[in-house]
Amino acid sequence: MLDKPIGLSSNAALQRVRRAAGRIKGGHAGSLDPLASGMLAICLGEATRLAGEIEAGRKAYRFTLQLGERTATGDAEGEVTARAPVPALTRAQVEQVLTHFTGAQLQVPPMYAALKRDGEPLYRLARRGITVERAPRALTIDELELVDSAAFDALGALRAERLELRVLCSKGTYVRVLGEDIAAALGSCGHLVALRRLYLEPFESEPMIELTKLEAMGCEAWPLLPPERALLRLPSLRLDEGALRSLAHGRAVPAAALSGAPLAATRFRLYEPRGQFCGVGERDAQGELKARWLLRAFRPA
Repeated sequence: MLDKPIGLSSNAALQRVRRAAGRIKGGHAGSLDPLASGMLAICLGEATRLAGEIEAGRKAYRFTLQLGERTATGDAEGEVTARAPVPALTRAQVEQVLTHFTGAQLQVPPMYAALKRDGEPLYRLARRGITVERAPRALTIDELELVDSAAFDALGALRAERLELRVLCSKGTYVRVLGEDIAAALGSCGHLVALRRLYLEPFESEPMIELTKLEAMGCEAWPLLPPERALLRLPSLRLDEGALRSLAHGRAVPAAALSGAPLAATRFRLYEPRGQFCGVGERDAQGELKARWLLRAFRPA
């Protein structure tokens, strides 16, 4: 797990890792803006196929919300586009407002986003002064809380115009937009001045390594994780040689041959008879198992 530094795009960080590893194939899961730091999952070699699996998980962030000023980008990189006074607020009032942002909801992506319209990223349109309609996206905020009481005095009154918050949210959440919406609900406007990703699931307990430290190490000493570490939320399924051979040749394994598979599960971590991880399988509507992908060692030559 890479600790991406501020000032570097996720792709630039990935390319530096790839160069240090001898230009191996690589990808990253869950982009971070240049002004954001924190956990960036780098997938190398065959593990690049896991990027989508990792990206689907929840993510935790700590962010600093500056009240009173709105910017074009929703963060400190953009020009100030609006100013508004900050009401006299108490900690209790702020915490009450935050409760309204938890749960399932819809969020309109910002114009400064990597989402594409007719093949062109929205942020490029925004830089040309073009605004287009964006469909709201469903997301879930599981946790949202104040994490620093320094902004409040001994009586709980707001004495600064910056709030430190922590959020645990689903894929597709734009924390910049969340910050703007919180500021509006507090009766002002705002933008993010700091953003750090604390973790992506299921790697909340994994340490991060700094990019410069990684580059200084020989890649043989890198703290690499096994591919199946990204798939712990999927139940495991051990296959016999015949079933594995069928999957490797593109054939489905009949439901009757899956006696060890949980009935409610549709996707699995697959293991060969000796317990070695070999890929991901998916059960169709008829209950038959098909290979979603297999490691190269288990595919026919």
